Amino acid sequence: QVQLVESGGGLVQAGGSLRLSCAASGRTFSNYYMAWFRQAPGKEREFVASITGSGGTTYYADSVKGRFTISRDNAKNTVYLQMNILQPEDTAVYYCATRPAGGNSYDYWGQGTQVTVSS
Repeated sequence: QVQLVESGGGLVQAGGSLRLSCAASGRTFSNYYMAWFRQAPGKEREFVASITGSGGTTYYADSVKGRFTISRDNAKNTVYLQMNILQPEDTAVYYCATRPAGGNSYDYWGQGTQVTVSS
């Protein structure tokens, strides 16, 4: 059974930083893409960033490029999201998700971690 457990959320002032972690279990971690999504109150869930199984390629939403960095440690079965220069509009519940390299959709999701950025 695949499990994803996020941690690292919290309250931070605008301009600050947070690092989210997502610990995975239940599948061969390095074979799967990992991603971060977020959902703000009253809004649809949106893509934030993703990373290939080897960690060699990353993708970012335009809204976070240059501020957020996704990375992974396959030895620890963990994916990270380093978030810098946080802004109030980054306030959301952040979810990690996983999918097979050849898959079209993310098939497992974590429970989410709240990030709140105060102005």
